[in-house]
Amino acid sequence: MTTKTFAASGLGIAGSIGRRALLVGASAAMLFAFAPQSFAADPSGELVLLNWATGNEADMLHALEEGFVKAYPNVKWKEINLTTNGDQRGAIRAALQSGEKADLFINTWPAFRKELADAGLLKDLGPLWDSAKIGDSLSDSWKALGSTNGTLYGITYTYGDRSAMFYKNSTMEKAGITTQPTTWDEFVANFKKLNDAGITPIAIGAKVWSHGEWFESMYEHLNGVKMAADLAAHKIPWTDPSVKNTLKKFAEMLNAGCCGTAQSMLAMDWNDAADSVWKTGDHGYQMIGMWNNDYAQSVHKLKEGTDYSIQQFPAMGAGHDNVSSVDSKEFSEFADATNKDAADAFLVWLTSADAANIIASHGLASPSNKVDTKLYVPVMQKAAQAVATSDVQFVLGDLLPGDLVDEFRVQLQKFIQDPSDANIDAVTAAVEAKAKTFD
Repeated sequence: MTTKTFAASGLGIAGSIGRRALLVGASAAMLFAFAPQSFAADPSGELVLLNWATGNEADMLHALEEGFVKAYPNVKWKEINLTTNGDQRGAIRAALQSGEKADLFINTWPAFRKELADAGLLKDLGPLWDSAKIGDSLSDSWKALGSTNGTLYGITYTYGDRSAMFYKNSTMEKAGITTQPTTWDEFVANFKKLNDAGITPIAIGAKVWSHGEWFESMYEHLNGVKMAADLAAHKIPWTDPSVKNTLKKFAEMLNAGCCGTAQSMLAMDWNDAADSVWKTGDHGYQMIGMWNNDYAQSVHKLKEGTDYSIQQFPAMGAGHDNVSSVDSKEFSEFADATNKDAADAFLVWLTSADAANIIASHGLASPSNKVDTKLYVPVMQKAAQAVATSDVQFVLGDLLPGDLVDEFRVQLQKFIQDPSDANIDAVTAAVEAKAKTFD
């Protein structure tokens, strides 16, 4: 494996990929636009991956690489592993702008996918989907989620339920909560039980980004996934009543004693919030991505289903409760990939039973209908079932351009410090002003 470092300062998401900024750009991509869409029966050679996965996901990725080589033994992997500081998009941009060459890369941001596609850097995978019959393994909904403006650029290989609230069983027992609430009113009513037991009900890590999770799930439950998509696309303004009413509901939760002081929230990143649930028991719930499942087991040595579990975001009764916020990760192929045959073969193999079961055995969900669901651990079973029966929407932070998501998170931090109606007007106006710069 080859490791190269492309560290980005701060959050590392400012700026964008431009055609002239890259040594490998749209003009080069056009040279390959009409390349054959089928891959060789026995691909070979070096397959280069631009990778930023770490921890359990890196272990899973290496298992996928090994599984693919078993199927195609003449292929040899090379990884360009990016060292990142904060949002990984900055390191990916730095690598591309330096002229780094790769065949495949991992993406989780629809907005970044659009940026790269607009620069002509990504291969249209629609012909491969059709010729290799990928639709036999992945539903059309996954094709849609991997597409930008109707063109398929990403093959989803895993996804996560971002409307899942993690909790520790012993913490709930301490507060006298024996049944998890399913409605918003029941959920808020339990704040008193938790606070009386010396437990802050919700851990919100507002230091960098994870405070957006609560706004996003609230917005979808109050307004539905279509309006959430329209908000992300700026088809409706951030000053819309739907946004302000969601923040007012968020304010009700804050004022009901959900989350401790603003200072305590702003001092925690997502992992600090997780530690306060898993280790100290100072907090009751955390709503965050499914990587927290691995974190509970690998870092805190907890046993899922016995020591902890998840509960879906409670029903708010506004007619949109059959929704789940999700994230996903996909593999995309660069338009100027050197080893197109091996890259195409990997993208097709990724949807097979062998690949899906490798993913499931590492505690992650596969979108492939070939997966053996018996491999899913208890928490993942609950999450996968919830997503399978819901209308899904990408987590908002992955849909917004980098500078806009920065502004969104900063203004939410200001809201947390002052959740008054007047400040709601101020923070929504600030996000709207930034959003207009992308129109």
